[in-house]
Amino acid sequence: MSHRLLCARGTRAVFTVAIAAALVAGCDGLDPGGSSVGSEPDAAAGRAASPLTNPDGTKPGLAALTSEADKAGARKLIEELATKGRGPKTGYDRDEFGYAWMDTADGVPLARNGCDTRNDLLKLHGRKIQFRAGSDCVVVSMNLYDPYTGKDIAWKKAKAAEVQIDHVVPLSYSWQMGAARWPESKRKQLANDALNLLPVEGRANSAKRDSGPAAWLPPNKKIRCSYAVRFAQVADKYELPVTTADKAMMLEQCEG
Repeated sequence: MSHRLLCARGTRAVFTVAIAAALVAGCDGLDPGGSSVGSEPDAAAGRAASPLTNPDGTKPGLAALTSEADKAGARKLIEELATKGRGPKTGYDRDEFGYAWMDTADGVPLARNGCDTRNDLLKLHGRKIQFRAGSDCVVVSMNLYDPYTGKDIAWKKAKAAEVQIDHVVPLSYSWQMGAARWPESKRKQLANDALNLLPVEGRANSAKRDSGPAAWLPPNKKIRCSYAVRFAQVADKYELPVTTADKAMMLEQCEG
């Protein structure tokens, strides 16, 4: 039986685990989550950190949480979040959080390094980085493993919108949950904090809009507990409550 036929049939259980693994590695499109070839090895090679071991967001990626111990730790973090109803959006404007991708938001990682927040995040999470000629800041191409979709993205600046920087806790959400009463300096921190930022597929980010976890979760189901943890870490750091529905959904994603 040909290798191609085995790939098409997804490898049958009659083959040994070792042979099946080798065949799957050579088959295109077998990942039911839609990952392109190479995405899982990149994560396994240390390009995706567990949120539980990355409390400041300065390690690349967002690895899945699979062990019972990790899920128990995740639930404990989420359970400690305060809850309240989502307030009105009255007065919200992106500029209330400072101009986009400023390098001068004090009190957060990567600030005041001479490179704007967006490019800092592309450098942190991307691989095979290429910079604009004469620059060590402006990223013009890279490969990105997107945890939200489970896909590898070959990105070029000419099509910049294909990768967008997601605010895990959306700025509008934070405004409605209390940030409207914060000093501007704290809002600037939230908008530029690496803990609250992930480069992801543009379409996924656009679909999320300003939703909390009860209304939107990453399409990649494997990463949903990790996403809930990151959302909780940001809420905890900035003393933001979440809605009751959001908290319940976050806990559900990290059930054993």
